Amino acid sequence: MKNPLSLPQTISLLAACLFTVVAPVMGYLSIGLAPVIIVGGSAFIGLICWYKTYLKNPVEPGVILPLFILTVAGLQIHIVEEYLMGFAPAMSRLFDISWSEKSFLMVFALVGPVIYTLTSLGLYYKVHIAGFVAWFIFIGPGVAEFTHFIFPLLSPEILPHDPHSITTVINGNSIPQMPNFYFKTTGHYYFPGMWTAILPMIPGCIAIYRLLIRKNYHVNILY
Repeated sequence: MKNPLSLPQTISLLAACLFTVVAPVMGYLSIGLAPVIIVGGSAFIGLICWYKTYLKNPVEPGVILPLFILTVAGLQIHIVEEYLMGFAPAMSRLFDISWSEKSFLMVFALVGPVIYTLTSLGLYYKVHIAGFVAWFIFIGPGVAEFTHFIFPLLSPEILPHDPHSITTVINGNSIPQMPNFYFKTTGHYYFPGMWTAILPMIPGCIAIYRLLIRKNYHVNILY
């Protein structure tokens, strides 16, 4: 067998596969189908891309690390808009899922930055699993953020023609103040996070291009 994986590579691969399966399942059990599609899809595509690139040939920090930092910085600004404009309750109304603002903040505003910081350190030292996390972020915020431009066109599962915010119980959880951003109801083409969705998309897409298309991984992007 050509180029067998080393023990650290094998452990990283198993950990990445486990995350790809467990994270969407936990999201489905706690929130609903939407996380399975968004998180699961990003993780699966990221897993394949990571396996073909970073796992077997870790990229020089000068190539991937600045783009990763720019992507997560844009993502954090994007999350601020989502929080201020009610992304989690809007998604709850759109897909009839129980996504509270508390869980949104816990995952994206508190736990997320810890993971991004550790991943940055891992990319600097060429840790294999850090490359998977980076690919997951590049695919998610790097590509999947375009869905924000589709959400206003989707009819909400809960009272699509009522323009007012509503409070109701979903899956046993009370979700307060769920706004309606359905374009046909409000007349305004907007969904929380749409204004800043482009911020993580730009460096994320550039990173995907550089890692998949460009063959010279040792060119420092700062020059």
